[in-house]
Amino acid sequence: MDMMHSPSRTLTLTSWLCQLVAAGILLQTLFFKFTAAPESVYIFTTLGAEPVGRIASGIAELIAAILLLVPATASLGAVLAMGVMAGAIVSHVTILGIAVRGDGGLLFTLAITVFVCACAVLVIHRTELPIVGPRFRAA
Repeated sequence: MDMMHSPSRTLTLTSWLCQLVAAGILLQTLFFKFTAAPESVYIFTTLGAEPVGRIASGIAELIAAILLLVPATASLGAVLAMGVMAGAIVSHVTILGIAVRGDGGLLFTLAITVFVCACAVLVIHRTELPIVGPRFRAA
């Protein structure tokens, strides 16, 4: 990032907070996906995507978390995290329901949290996106 377009200290701290929250949630849920925890198997069986969807989404979430934690790729991690979480949110709203197996809506809330944090990161780092980023720079 060049100095003329560096974000303020407040934006930098906000970005890091959002990056850490989103990546932390994404990394924490990987254990359940990769160990075939009953909740994950239930979710992806209900969606008709077990086991390939469970493993593929886990891999996508792992990549998104890593990208979010590397300053040079935070914008790409945000885009990937938003895409994966959009799928999760739509699945909850249309097929799974907000509460899954008595979780009180925890998984849905975590998906919304990651999505919102990733949106904030993307807004802050929009000029760093490949191809379209320069279009967001002020004249």
